[in-house]
Amino acid sequence: MTSPVILYDTTLRDGAQREGLSLTVDDKLKIAGWLDQVGVHYIEGGWPGSNPKDIEFFRRVPELGLKTSKIACFGSTRRPSTTADTDAVVRELVASEAPTACIVGKASDLQVTGAIGTTLDENLRMIEDTISFLRREGLEVLFDAEHFFDGYRSNAGYALKVLEVAAAAGAGTLVLCDTNGGAMPHEVAAILDAVGSVAPATIGVHFHNDTGCAVANTLVGVEHGAVHVQGTVNGIGERCGNANILTIAANLTLKMGLPVLSDEQLATLTPAHFAVAEICNIAPDPHQPYVGASAFATKAGLHTSGLAKMEGAYEHIDPGRVGNARRLLVSELSGRSTIVMKGKEIGLDLESDADAAAAILANVKQLEHIGYHFEAADASLELLMRRHAGLEREFFRLESFRVTVEKREDGAVVSEATVKIWARGERYISTAEGNGPVNALDRALRTALVRFYPALESIELADYKVRILEENAGTDSVTRVLIESQDGTREWSTIGVSPNIIEASWQALVDALNFGLIHSEHDDG
Repeated sequence: MTSPVILYDTTLRDGAQREGLSLTVDDKLKIAGWLDQVGVHYIEGGWPGSNPKDIEFFRRVPELGLKTSKIACFGSTRRPSTTADTDAVVRELVASEAPTACIVGKASDLQVTGAIGTTLDENLRMIEDTISFLRREGLEVLFDAEHFFDGYRSNAGYALKVLEVAAAAGAGTLVLCDTNGGAMPHEVAAILDAVGSVAPATIGVHFHNDTGCAVANTLVGVEHGAVHVQGTVNGIGERCGNANILTIAANLTLKMGLPVLSDEQLATLTPAHFAVAEICNIAPDPHQPYVGASAFATKAGLHTSGLAKMEGAYEHIDPGRVGNARRLLVSELSGRSTIVMKGKEIGLDLESDADAAAAILANVKQLEHIGYHFEAADASLELLMRRHAGLEREFFRLESFRVTVEKREDGAVVSEATVKIWARGERYISTAEGNGPVNALDRALRTALVRFYPALESIELADYKVRILEENAGTDSVTRVLIESQDGTREWSTIGVSPNIIEASWQALVDALNFGLIHSEHDDG
């Protein structure tokens, strides 16, 4: 499939400039693998002249055997008053053996005289010399016209001259960059129209999100002639981030009717969203368009009732097209239709069992009144529904648990937990230490159970959150604990509520393990 718009991803370079983010070479290789699955046409791997990490990436990237994406290196024009063939940073681009180089050069007269401290004519010579040298070395060259939109406002003639020189030197694509992120959609439309009437090459766009308009600006750019778009996965990047390449790809394909991604590639958008967030150690945004966990979540009873009568009544696309799924959120606002549809999701027929549906709904409302929050704990909700339907599995039964916390003379604080449980007709006592009471309980419980349930070895607690529900009650407050767990193929959340934080944590912990064991049995079966 030949795409009418080229997707150029810069997660590994521009995205990596996000505050607090540091990617290893292995991280970058993993992300590149996901980008290839998504189907982006170019992966910008980094700046090989700037650091050893990027040099190693370009050396190792052939290991991936990329099927769709072409690797690009990034660099700047030569320095003033030198030549490209003697500039060490430019020569590193050739040494990277990447087939494509994206060269950034100033398109703003104010940036040239102020930031670089050279003349406007020398800046043009820097652009021409660098691109010409790389073309002679056999590289495909793209030109990032840095600060183009700001430059066009201050001196349109010079900004257009920069594009003219870059194209004449051999740059196949001229990328108009909104480096400071201040452009608005109406400006983008007008400037793209002006550029399109004089530019002798393919036009691309690169937007930052400082006004919240990066994706909108990109789509406007395509409407006005751009056929190359740049962005990052999940919109990561410095300051407010970059245009989100996942949102752009979905909108171009599903909303603008452009065959940018195949159906198979579209279905990888949600998995890529989560995978890259995990690699970057950034909590995924549940409200991200198309791919967020809440992108197709319905809570209001009226909306759920509509979905029950007509699938897709409150969805702008079928969530499965982008690898996502519909979620029905159950809370005190829910009606019977929500419970029935939620039951259907987990294989329970509550349509024909009105009494069970009513009992579940009443229980949910009662528990939410005292502090439970089931829309944030789908796994605990499923276990509650299974209990009402007579499908509860008892993997073990608690006799008692005890937790102690000891502060030692050397300053160390150690928690120790002892659990007494019954499993498969036998009584077990297990003791373990941990860096906190919940960690100690988790270790003690697993130690007792893993001999019966090996699947516990793959279940890990990913996050632990505590909220005090009665802020004015001090230490007498009711505590809500949320635990997020994962097993390598799925993620789930469980909840516990109690005036005692250890008891609330125990409730959420037991639900987490029970849910994981139930679904591991389903997977094995």
